[in-house]
Amino acid sequence: MKATILFLLIIWTGMTFAQTAKQYNGIEMKYDSLGAFSEDFAKVRLNNKWGFIDFNGKEVISPKYDDVQDFNENHAAVKLNGKYGLIDKSGKEITPCKYDYVWTFWNGRSIVKLNGKYGFVDGNGEEVIPLKYDKAGYFTDNRALVELNGKYGFIDPKGNEIIPIKYDDAAQMAFSSFVEGLTWVKLNGKYGFIDENGEDVVPFKYDGAGNFSNDRAWIKLNDKYGFIDKTGKEITPVKYDEVKDFQENRAIVKLNALYGFIDKTGKEVIPIKFDKVNRFNGMNSTIVVFNGKYILIDKNGKILSKKYDYADDGFACNCIRVRLGNKWGFIGENGEEIIPLKYDDAEMFRNCHASVTLNGKKMNINR
Repeated sequence: MKATILFLLIIWTGMTFAQTAKQYNGIEMKYDSLGAFSEDFAKVRLNNKWGFIDFNGKEVISPKYDDVQDFNENHAAVKLNGKYGLIDKSGKEITPCKYDYVWTFWNGRSIVKLNGKYGFVDGNGEEVIPLKYDKAGYFTDNRALVELNGKYGFIDPKGNEIIPIKYDDAAQMAFSSFVEGLTWVKLNGKYGFIDENGEDVVPFKYDGAGNFSNDRAWIKLNDKYGFIDKTGKEITPVKYDEVKDFQENRAIVKLNALYGFIDKTGKEVIPIKFDKVNRFNGMNSTIVVFNGKYILIDKNGKILSKKYDYADDGFACNCIRVRLGNKWGFIGENGEEIIPLKYDDAEMFRNCHASVTLNGKKMNINR
């Protein structure tokens, strides 16, 4: 028996129950599945076929497709008989369902794939860029990464090659290869960086590289890691065994099996002496492991808590679950024990509620 989905109960839209009730006027609709609203339309499934309804519950595109994607820029990809096409909000198929796959419409173009080759169609369904590429990415800032015959480069929305398709590899991000105005590329076995005009900024001399974050990028040479700035200057020696991207002007580094933090000048602001460290993730403190014990430190490396036998990697509801011996509790951002270590078991906080066990009795606590 098909589930009856009441609009009054929909939470996919992110609205409150009162807002939902007002929006849908108590209209009841019967579908097997209902998606989130995107550009005023929500996808619905009935008898294994997909269509769309509007905010008033009106069926604007009848369920006839095998699959559909959400609308974006007034277009949606649809699947019929194993092939994909694009429709507009009137339900008109602006491209027939003939492609092996069609990606979400983005910045005036949609990536399409047929017989292993990629190209682009515009809002009228015209193949404005031929299906000749081996890979293709979304357009961002009027450029898209493409691969052809094992080489990478960038094209504009008309298909003009604006950065030569000559690189052995390139950063392949979801929507843009360029981060903070630069991207790494590989040429003749070495990595360097180019700007958005394709100009070389950092010489091709490294064995590996990562994209910029906080104006710094990691580089690899002879199995060691370091960091450069946007001019290519090495702000640290290339000496570390492992590094993580900069976040909040701090980066995790590893040397001789121990971890610490450096700042953007390359200074080791938290000594490289810990068995394990975690990012700060917007908080003023983080958990580290020293000689097998878990402690909380601040951004200067100051110890804020006593030593625990276990602690979670990060905060949940502004506290961290810890264990000392056989007892569990929770500490706050400054290391204070905000929930005493008296429980025989405890789960992490979720939505500021946690399940704990005391003397064999399970209960819920909140923050």
